[in-house]
Amino acid sequence: MSSLLTATPGQTVGPFFGYALPFDRCHELVPPASPNAIQLSGVVSAGDGRPVPDALLEIWQADADGAVPTSAGSMHRDGFTFTGWGRASTGDDGRYSFSTVIPGPVRPGAAPFILMTVFARGLLNRLFTRVYMQGDHLADDALLTSLPPERRQTLIATRDGAGLHFDVQLQDAPGAPETVFLRYPGQPR
Repeated sequence: MSSLLTATPGQTVGPFFGYALPFDRCHELVPPASPNAIQLSGVVSAGDGRPVPDALLEIWQADADGAVPTSAGSMHRDGFTFTGWGRASTGDDGRYSFSTVIPGPVRPGAAPFILMTVFARGLLNRLFTRVYMQGDHLADDALLTSLPPERRQTLIATRDGAGLHFDVQLQDAPGAPETVFLRYPGQPR
């Protein structure tokens, strides 16, 4: 006897991230003083424009040479091993920050990007998006070229004094369109 089971619906996440998820230097994919270290930072905002004070973001990325780390131990923080994964929470002002490197393209001609997942109260399921680096390489990216030009901009980080700035807008707000979020095959709606 076989039966097709329906997936259990997602549950609202948080705000209880402080219990078991944070760990020492979880937002540092590389130490801030490392050569080529940059800060990826921004603000997570709700549809009313207010910052979200208790969101949790995770990123996955290739290293500067475009190599995707595949070894176990993504929580390992020894000061020199790049694991390609990090986690940061937002403060009362909705701000988050990661210490990382600019990712290289994973194959020739590909646009480098950082994968980002957002967990926040009121979300039944996590949200997935991408953080692209500015440059000419964006013109050939299949995802970006499938979007209207004004929507593409929500996926492209801007340079600032400390590195890269990328805001996450959870819903459309006056003057700030919703960030493009992705759905992968098999992911619940």
